[in-house]
Amino acid sequence: MNAYDYYFEHSRHLEKDFLLGQKPLSYMALDAQCEKLAGFLQQTVGMNRNILLLAPNSTFFIVVYLAVLRSGNIVVPLSPETEQENLDFIREKCTAEMVFTTRQISVRLDFKVARVYTDDFFALPAYLNCNAFSKPITQPDQLAEIIFTSGSTGEPKGVMISHRNLIANTGSIVEYLNLTPADTMLVVLPFYYCYGLSLLHTHLRAGGSIVLNNMFMMLGGVINDLERYHCTGFAGVPSHFQVLLRKSESFKTSRFTSLRYVTQAGGKLHNAFIEEFMNAMPDIRFFVMYGQTEATARLAWLPPERLPEKIGSCGIAIPGVTLKVADDKGMPVKSGQTGEILAKGDNIMQGYYKDELATAETLHNGWLRTGDLGTVDKDGFIYLSARKKEIIKVGGRRISPKEIEEVIVSMPEVVDCTIQGITDEILGESMKATVILRGMQTNEDITADTIRAFCAERLAPYKIPQIIEIKDKISLTATGKKIKNQAS
Repeated sequence: MNAYDYYFEHSRHLEKDFLLGQKPLSYMALDAQCEKLAGFLQQTVGMNRNILLLAPNSTFFIVVYLAVLRSGNIVVPLSPETEQENLDFIREKCTAEMVFTTRQISVRLDFKVARVYTDDFFALPAYLNCNAFSKPITQPDQLAEIIFTSGSTGEPKGVMISHRNLIANTGSIVEYLNLTPADTMLVVLPFYYCYGLSLLHTHLRAGGSIVLNNMFMMLGGVINDLERYHCTGFAGVPSHFQVLLRKSESFKTSRFTSLRYVTQAGGKLHNAFIEEFMNAMPDIRFFVMYGQTEATARLAWLPPERLPEKIGSCGIAIPGVTLKVADDKGMPVKSGQTGEILAKGDNIMQGYYKDELATAETLHNGWLRTGDLGTVDKDGFIYLSARKKEIIKVGGRRISPKEIEEVIVSMPEVVDCTIQGITDEILGESMKATVILRGMQTNEDITADTIRAFCAERLAPYKIPQIIEIKDKISLTATGKKIKNQAS
């Protein structure tokens, strides 16, 4: 089945609005636009071609993305902030001859292809006069999209996601979140990011609605949208919750009459923030989740009713997925021991596009090697330790940055903390802490020395950062993830 048919299986004839906001769009209108554009794509480039898409969250992005899937082609969603060098690399690797983007982006970048369509495309006669859509015969393992992520070599790696992958992960998420047509999601995550795409997929499948907000740092607008559109769900990465809880003056005192749940993924949110959210909003279900682009989106979830007793855990496998924490030989570790998290299921990628070596290193005997270290408790709940590459060795001792970050962010004045290893002539590596305060002018008593003293009461001496830098702003990527300073 084509993933598009799966998403619209129960909803393509609905007159209700899928997209809410200033320019609402119904399911029927969305389906009609997608089929018209799918016909245009088939007439213009045929099928099984890679098509680039660069645009912020918008009706334009949604229609193009879904139409490419519908047409039997492969969509390659990229950040609107992509640099020319990365664009050239990806375009050449994908041998892409067609690009959909906005007029503003087309002025900034040279796509070096003849077929570049901007967001005024829907008014062009070539689109308006096209009605020759032919429903493609789609095999489950047929490639649906390629999502590029940053690679260890600096070159982006293309994660190949099939229609089977999309369908499997979407169904699992709808099941454990118990999504229904009554659900409305406030979307602040970009759609070129797998977490953001999962919100689009799941609410289409469930027959729900979404609201787009591309200005997260305007916190008042986010809070107003949650209430104005009666949103039942909100999804964010750690920085979203950190900013809402400790930068907003009104978030914790607001009472959202419709909000029933929030989801958090895209990295570990420290326990201090989870507890702060639960204390402020005890009636809203908090779903901690874990996943990777290589898993389409999601691998694990922590049922909210288990959160108080299992805080710090990323949970258990989602429906249809098998997880294990394994040693170097692939054997499950005992409770409390550390190993690498491995995953198996229909949501696991086909591999990296035109990169057999990286694929062989990541997919082994049907298992995805996540590169994440963790432990498992007696009940089977997994606890993330660190990425393999994040472990810092100080004087021969292996230290997980997350343990130290957890301590420092428990200070109520701290919004965020990043621990990094830096070169040390004596120790080999030493630790630097970059600490973000609520407001430096109102927290003049918080100094590097007070932070060290706070750590000394809670950590072994060798775990206290040697260098502490204090700032008042978090540097974020467009997906809301932290930009870490390069280790010196």
